[in-house]
Amino acid sequence: MSWKRAWKRRLSQLQVYSSPSFGSSSRRVLRARLISNFAFFGFLTVVGLTFIIAFLFIWYARELPQPSKVVRQEGFSTKIYDRNEKLLYDVFATQRRTPVELSEVPLYLRQATIAIEDKDFYKHQGFDPKGWLRAVYNILVHRRLQGGSTLTQQLVKNVLLTSERTLTRKIKEFILAVQIERKYTKDQILQMYLNEAPYGGTAWGVEAAAEVYFGKKVSQLTLVESTILAGLPQRPSAYSPFGEDPEAYKWRAEQVLRRMRENGYISRDLELAAAQEIDNVKFSPKSTSFKAPHFVMYIKKLLEDRYGARMVEQGGLKVVTTLDLELQEEAQRIVSEEISKVEKIHITNGTALVLDPETGEILAMIGSKNYDDPNYDGKVNVTLSLRQPGSAIKPVTYVTAFKKGYTPSTLLMDVKTSFPGGDKPEYIPVNYDGKYHGPLQVRFALGSSINLAAVKMLARVGLRDMLEQAYEMGFTTLEPTTENLNRFGLSVTLGGGEVRLIDMVSAYCAFANGGLKVEPTAILKVTDREGKVLEEHKAISGRRVITPEQAYLISNILSDNEARLLTFGPSSYLYFSDRQVAVKTGTTNDKKDNWTVGWTPNIAVGVWVGNNDNSQMKEVASGVSGASPIWRRIILEAMKSKPKEDFAIPEGIVTAEVDSVSGFRAHDSFPSRVEYFIKGTEPTGEDPVHAKLKLCKSSGKLATPIDIARGDYDEKEFFVFKEDDPTAGPGGENKWQKGIDEWLTTQTDSRYHPPTEYCESQNQIEVKILEPEDHGQINCGQATCPLTVKVEPISLNEIVLVEIYVNEEKKASMTSIPYERDFTLPDGTYTIKARARDSKGNEGEREIKIGVNVPWNWSPSPTPTPTLSPTPIPS
Repeated sequence: MSWKRAWKRRLSQLQVYSSPSFGSSSRRVLRARLISNFAFFGFLTVVGLTFIIAFLFIWYARELPQPSKVVRQEGFSTKIYDRNEKLLYDVFATQRRTPVELSEVPLYLRQATIAIEDKDFYKHQGFDPKGWLRAVYNILVHRRLQGGSTLTQQLVKNVLLTSERTLTRKIKEFILAVQIERKYTKDQILQMYLNEAPYGGTAWGVEAAAEVYFGKKVSQLTLVESTILAGLPQRPSAYSPFGEDPEAYKWRAEQVLRRMRENGYISRDLELAAAQEIDNVKFSPKSTSFKAPHFVMYIKKLLEDRYGARMVEQGGLKVVTTLDLELQEEAQRIVSEEISKVEKIHITNGTALVLDPETGEILAMIGSKNYDDPNYDGKVNVTLSLRQPGSAIKPVTYVTAFKKGYTPSTLLMDVKTSFPGGDKPEYIPVNYDGKYHGPLQVRFALGSSINLAAVKMLARVGLRDMLEQAYEMGFTTLEPTTENLNRFGLSVTLGGGEVRLIDMVSAYCAFANGGLKVEPTAILKVTDREGKVLEEHKAISGRRVITPEQAYLISNILSDNEARLLTFGPSSYLYFSDRQVAVKTGTTNDKKDNWTVGWTPNIAVGVWVGNNDNSQMKEVASGVSGASPIWRRIILEAMKSKPKEDFAIPEGIVTAEVDSVSGFRAHDSFPSRVEYFIKGTEPTGEDPVHAKLKLCKSSGKLATPIDIARGDYDEKEFFVFKEDDPTAGPGGENKWQKGIDEWLTTQTDSRYHPPTEYCESQNQIEVKILEPEDHGQINCGQATCPLTVKVEPISLNEIVLVEIYVNEEKKASMTSIPYERDFTLPDGTYTIKARARDSKGNEGEREIKIGVNVPWNWSPSPTPTPTLSPTPIPS
């Protein structure tokens, strides 16, 4: 017989015994007996339940976790912020969780949670007896496990136990709830619950929920926002505004408001007013939880390398980065807009990087035009990808040249030239415009990005030295290893070696900051979940890789709009009328990569455009299209928050006026300009390139020394171009000069064709008496005066004899220089003659008249005989 049937039988007996047919005394006896039976049965039940409960406590307590483990030690998401502590992203394994103190949770949210989940929270001891009776009733009558759980029990379920619906789990939950109530205060338990409750998706805890749904901290929530969050933990997927029924949260929020009013937390008027505001609540778009995605993933990788993946996903780190979110979002918009304009010419992607050149801090990192676009691998961060830089690498070649003493006025001949290829065909570089421009000084060769000139300069400075310089500055892929030296050739100065945008921008910061290497820096500070600082960036001076003077020359040239006119014209995207901005572009010959990298003293920006699949762009013009428009818009945006600052001139920089063609010191009123030099490298000596040649008046050929000595010549402006070939081996052909000579044949300007032959002269020898002066008077105040006679014979042939005569008497014969002798002469007038003969038998002579202590035309007295000096001058 079941216990139900036994119970019904006992009730029927009670009804019979209580009928009027029984006497009153009999009824009293029976009633007392029944009461006694019930009391005894109740006692046995209580005792039995006590033993059962005690047994269950002892039995299940053996395998239960410690109540102290309800205080979570891990499982907290890492938060990544920009430099102004604007949230960029939460990094977590499966649950996004950010702990907060109870004092940071608005009172409305605490009250709403208690009202809808456990109105007697501050009264019970961890369990609700009525709830347990309902649970027992459901088990016995409806054969299902269902019943209310207190906040403490929900905390146990969320942290210490699973969510399975079994009687065993409920018993464990009850036991742990009681233990936790004894160990912690109500406020501590409420705080733990609010940090552990599920609010939908990956959001666990009120802080994460506030950020996901409203894009704000929990402390900033309003009453209506608080009621929406409080209603979610019971059924997060059903009530979430991001769930299948985006309107369900409204009904649930109204229920929360009603419970708050019923529990005395708010008035009826406030309930109605809040209910009317529910429809006006604004939720954050889902995408706002993932800002600056390429940068965030870059940061996540850095953190995992330093602290491990588990610490990053569950350690609750707070990471303040260098990123300027406002600049980042504007740069992302610019890249996306500009790429959309050129997709029709098959330019499908773009990337950008903004750095502070003093510190290397990354202010913006745009890895692609759209992180979520699957059509072209949008998640690939191209700022970290290997691409060919084109001419954007040329500044490294030229700064290497400046280290070796070359200057901005050094002349390079931009003519068709072949370079040895070793075991490969000869290398013949071509310019971007397909033309050759003849004589170019370094300033204009670099400013206008002339390819041939850059290759010549690399040949002069050497591949190893150029790669060493690049590697020192931060180009990690251009290390001067044996492999790279064998793999790269002179074409590396035109972009033949792959580099990363992040390396290029950080390397060129040295030009902006005066020569110091900076490392790209992305993290300012990392603290653990308890606020302990794990690392903090301290700005320190980088290692010097170039001098301030070398850095200034590069920046000065690349900010000189006149220097780039040849290629870019006067009004390109590279020109700024109100400040100095240095900029270098680059395009690969196959049109697969296009770059623009530029800087001021306080900002550096690099941009790349192309296609992730390495396919060719249909067309691109550096300085006009491609990367340049993006670069200009971004650097203008970045400069808004920076003071206007031009490149400071270092102490070791001097100026000098140089010839506009040759680059030597200005002379002969030829066109000239002012150039900057590192002190000690200014040009010296005569200009061998731009000169006035002396020509015979009759034939226009080169005047002979005799013609020049006679003054029988005209002067005319010419250019004489001579260039040694450093790539030619011993006795090898000077192909650089060959290229110049071939180019000269195409030039119509007569100045490029100086005469090479001398004109003929009737008298093939000329004699000059340099001392004494003709018609001069020598006064010494003595009876005899010392006298030196200096002779300069001029001939196209070798001089074999020079003779000196005094008053027609030969006094000296000389066969080698110096052609001079010392005499002593008494008072009187004298005729001195010098006669010379060359190896061809040609003769010439010159005579002068002088006076010793008397005028040269004084009436002569008997002329004494001169005597030679006792000490002859050696021949």
